[in-house]
Amino acid sequence: MRHRKSGRKLNRSNSHRTAMFKNMARALLTYEQIRTTDVKAKELRRVVDKLITLALRNDLHSRRQAYKVLGNHQLVQRLFDEIGPRFAGGQGGYTRIIKLSQPRTGDCAPMVIIELTKKAADAPAPEKAEEKTEDTSVKKAPAKKATPKAETPAKESAAEEPAAEAAAPAEEPDPKKEA
Repeated sequence: MRHRKSGRKLNRSNSHRTAMFKNMARALLTYEQIRTTDVKAKELRRVVDKLITLALRNDLHSRRQAYKVLGNHQLVQRLFDEIGPRFAGGQGGYTRIIKLSQPRTGDCAPMVIIELTKKAADAPAPEKAEEKTEDTSVKKAPAKKATPKAETPAKESAAEEPAAEAAAPAEEPDPKKEA
């Protein structure tokens, strides 16, 4: 009899099943959305919701419990510092399951996308809120995200470099003469 035995077996041994859900939980917390089968997503939801609930408690014991599941200090830190505060004030409903129209080719298993309900792109960045409250005359250094954008025009202007090099020596002596 199956009295008080929760969870699906998914045709796997106990160790295989726990390892699979640990890996899927790591992937979901890293990428904030993954594509999997419907049955696996429903079981994964239980694991991830418990991890986010631990992140809301935010004490040493809950960090150690999260580390038992995730097995990665950087991922535990991200869970407690970035993902957990997004869901502060809420009670459950941390994940969303979206059913896909096409089943998996081969075995025709129903596929879904499981994702966090509040993603990093949806949450307001604390830096932007601080910039609005501060005096506008004070300028801050550009954020780290701005540097990759600055690199892409440099790569596009690689063909224009010989023209830029010819103009650069002419510009350098002018500041020296002014000083």
